[in-house]
Amino acid sequence: MEGRRISASPRPCSGRRVSASKKRPRVDGFLNSVKKLQRREISSKRDRAFSISNAQERFRNMWLKEEYDTHDPKGPYSSPVLPFKRTKVIEIVAARDIVFALAHSGVCAAFSRETNERICFLNVSPDEVIRSLFYNKNNDSLITVSVYASDSFSSLKCRSTRIEYIRRGKPEEGFALFESESLKWPGFVEFDDVNGKVLTYSAQDSIYKVFDLKNYAMLYSISDENVQEIKISPGIMLLIFNRATSHVPLKILSIEDGTVLKDFKHLLHRNKKVDFIEQFNEKLLVKQENENLQILDVRNSELKEVNKTEFMTPSAFIFLYENQLFLTFRNRTVAVWNFRGELVTSFEDHLLWYPDCNTNNIYITSDQDLIISYCKADSSDHWTEGNVDAAGSINISNILTGKCLAKINSSDGQPKVEKRRRSGGSSSGNIRSTVAEALEDITALFYDEERNEIYTGNKNGLVHVWSN
Repeated sequence: MEGRRISASPRPCSGRRVSASKKRPRVDGFLNSVKKLQRREISSKRDRAFSISNAQERFRNMWLKEEYDTHDPKGPYSSPVLPFKRTKVIEIVAARDIVFALAHSGVCAAFSRETNERICFLNVSPDEVIRSLFYNKNNDSLITVSVYASDSFSSLKCRSTRIEYIRRGKPEEGFALFESESLKWPGFVEFDDVNGKVLTYSAQDSIYKVFDLKNYAMLYSISDENVQEIKISPGIMLLIFNRATSHVPLKILSIEDGTVLKDFKHLLHRNKKVDFIEQFNEKLLVKQENENLQILDVRNSELKEVNKTEFMTPSAFIFLYENQLFLTFRNRTVAVWNFRGELVTSFEDHLLWYPDCNTNNIYITSDQDLIISYCKADSSDHWTEGNVDAAGSINISNILTGKCLAKINSSDGQPKVEKRRRSGGSSSGNIRSTVAEALEDITALFYDEERNEIYTGNKNGLVHVWSN
């Protein structure tokens, strides 16, 4: 899926930026973005019918199979920093048959899908509060981004731990990353999976640095206090400088070596707030308050406009790189657009549960053909039975057609095995939840494409496995 900038607002395309906080972090104060889409091309139209049929079969008869608990009354440590109370799951990542679940408290637990036991906690010191996770497929490791009580939670610290060490229950065998960088507010770190790069920003000296995601070697730095923001796209970076009255200076750089590819200015309406500036390959998207959306081709300066009544500022984007489309999220609805400014798809049954578009409840498959989301259940349709006021549904829809291909709701997915207790000191416990309870207040969602399993986390710190 995509790179990662873990930030205070949903990253539209490049992934996950983690920003340092002025105060002790409230992890729910930011919306994590969806992982950056792997660059695969959607199949031809002739194959698309098979793809849809295959997707329907893939998600048919999904059952609630397992339940894991991130909460341990004893906790990973006897720590005043990590609370004993239950907190919601804010992020789920899966790799190599291990499910990683991060709770709002900053506790991160690893569970084995082979044994269904909790392997370990990822917190390696009593004062560590983990902010976010990133699976680095280049070296089969998990990167944790944390803050610590010892420095008043003011600086981001990154750590890389091989999956094999975690599997052996030895997370302490990992090593620190970017120790030379001072990632204090408003500093950040961004992991870009598509380009295989890491971008850091040290606010105290206004220096951006680009590292290789394979070996964490520094490649080059950008030192300019007038840079307001950097956006990453396949092969390039867009530097957005502090705006002048009637224009904003922009530069496009090669992501590989920082070479300036284009230096230009984009005209703006005076006294109008800039809603967003985004770069998608050669297309620049600019939207100002109460103005039309502008789509500029930076190669030939061709400009298209989309009427402000047709395209209203979304709360988040997801760019689909290879098929030249992008998703927008606004007021619980999802739409698909092309770069001619035309609406390609609106979804027939995909009303998101949360109005703020927490993209941790959304997953885009690597083929960019399916969207899996936590949605409002519709009691009037043929998928659902009974009272669905409290429980939502997990909807799987085709991105190009907008059709809902499958659902997991309170009338489906009943456990085939009754509540059962596992033995062993690290047991994750029983499957105590009913399907309806498991579908209430979902706060994180992840789809493991290799295992064909959906993992959801809820406000009580529980993780549920849905599988067929």
